[in-house]
Amino acid sequence: MTDPIRGLLATKPVLIADGAMGTSLFALGLETGDCPELWNVDHPDRVASVHRGFVEAGSDIVLTNTFGCNARRLMLHKAESRVRELNTAGAQIAREVADAAGRPVLVGGSMGPTGDLLIPVGPLDPAEAEAVFAEQALALKEGGADLLWIETMSSAEEVAAAVAGAARAGLPIVTTLTFDTHGRTMMGVTTADAVQLLDSLPVRPVAFGANCGVGPAQLLESVLGLTAAARPDAIVVAKGNAGIPQYRHGHIHYDGSPEVMADYAVLARDAGARIIGGCCGNTAAHIRAMAEAVATRPPGERPDLATIEKVLGPLAAPAPADEGGERRDRRRRRGDR
Repeated sequence: MTDPIRGLLATKPVLIADGAMGTSLFALGLETGDCPELWNVDHPDRVASVHRGFVEAGSDIVLTNTFGCNARRLMLHKAESRVRELNTAGAQIAREVADAAGRPVLVGGSMGPTGDLLIPVGPLDPAEAEAVFAEQALALKEGGADLLWIETMSSAEEVAAAVAGAARAGLPIVTTLTFDTHGRTMMGVTTADAVQLLDSLPVRPVAFGANCGVGPAQLLESVLGLTAAARPDAIVVAKGNAGIPQYRHGHIHYDGSPEVMADYAVLARDAGARIIGGCCGNTAAHIRAMAEAVATRPPGERPDLATIEKVLGPLAAPAPADEGGERRDRRRRRGDR
């Protein structure tokens, strides 16, 4: 199996991934509750414009608009029979944009969670979950993805099922988990646990890391944990949210400016991340700031938590209040990527 990530990293020290597909599509008219993946066939031009914006901003990797495009998630929209159609279309859109970039740009087939808990905690059988992920992975490969990007995972059982299913497509695999507080996922997986799990799988991801979470400071805490536990040659991914989400006028907004995310990108590089991008709230402007900062600012010492907090603010913050003062659970929405 060829590894296009290592091939591209041979030409530059850090790769820039993209930002938030969901945030960008909301700006183009997607409504809360809509299925973003249907836009791969209903509004392919708008999806392409998002990819194009990230490529023009400096992204070396763009992720397909397929985060929730597995049969279990598509059931919510009565579209579970359209897995192949929607994933293939999503990969083809990204492929066309990447091929027109005039430089190497990789297409990662985005694969998010099923939304179900696996046995023994929940009802979903691991073999069924593996089959669900395999169906999506094969369609993404058919559409032209260079690699498969499993993201926003929280349980060890689902990570194992997703990697096993994705492996059936024979493409390189990247896997990121979401660590919310104190370096643990919602299901209790620590950064050290994650490294041990991924190293033990029959098919090891070519890169792994953290995405989403609370904000850039907390994401960097997770990166420090991952790089400390990983092998020296590991390729670690940092894909943090653009600040802390705020609920305003019925919508989620993020308080992280491009300048803040530029600081985050430099700290992520110095913490050992080799692939750096943004998750929820990150627009093309944020990615451009990250790319410029990583390219122009000299490498520094590995940051400690005090340095991260000094630059980016507290590692943890209380849930923001909406206009009426009600506290919101930041974990309520995933995959705004």
